[in-house]
Amino acid sequence: MAIKIDKKITGYNVVKPEDKVAATPVTAAASKEAPTAEVIQMHESVERPETLVGSTFKIKSPLFEHALYVTINDIVLNAGTKHELRRPFEIFINSKNMDHFQWIVALTRILSAVFRKGGDVTFIVEELKAVFDPRGGYFKAGGIYMPSIVAEIGGVIEQHMKNIGLIHDPEMDDATRKLIAEKRAAYEQAGAKKNSDVSKAASAATTSSDTESSGFPPGATLCAKCNTQALVLMDGCQTCLNCGYSKCG
Repeated sequence: MAIKIDKKITGYNVVKPEDKVAATPVTAAASKEAPTAEVIQMHESVERPETLVGSTFKIKSPLFEHALYVTINDIVLNAGTKHELRRPFEIFINSKNMDHFQWIVALTRILSAVFRKGGDVTFIVEELKAVFDPRGGYFKAGGIYMPSIVAEIGGVIEQHMKNIGLIHDPEMDDATRKLIAEKRAAYEQAGAKKNSDVSKAASAATTSSDTESSGFPPGATLCAKCNTQALVLMDGCQTCLNCGYSKCG
């Protein structure tokens, strides 16, 4: 049957058979169901609210004269419902040091664009932490090795994602924790006995200060698994006192 169109066509679409099935009227029983909350997912069309919640982290690197302040703001999706989520929305990096202004601004704009795109943005952490400085990295507080300042920015983003529940650390079982505690106690006891044989107050003071600064016994080397200076030689095997990694399995 021919249909005469009197108005100007402004748009069209093709109706498929499955669309007709989906367009069938809802039954009375289904219409009585309780309304559900509209679930909003992150994508590029989500507009920025007037107010965002976030956190600011301080990075003090020996490679920079002044500290870096990293602020990550989150958008709250489906606020007040069981589907409420916090997702990173934008990032800002500020510092008195203007030598690296261009790449810092470029990095923040790219990261903010990726955050607003939505989806799984946790891959950013591994990409940033894999950046190495040709001049060499450095150790931060706690004996954690950072290959570059960009890698530490990635570490800050990782910590923020852990705080909002976007990244979860693998749970360490009680047996592993107990094993690490026993190995650390045994290593420290052996070190204390060796120092007592030397019996020098200056040596003991140096050992105490080194242990307090890193949180691990002096002489510990870098663990390849957790990047922490906590790998010690025990019973002929390299063992990490931070994550439990052992080269002997």
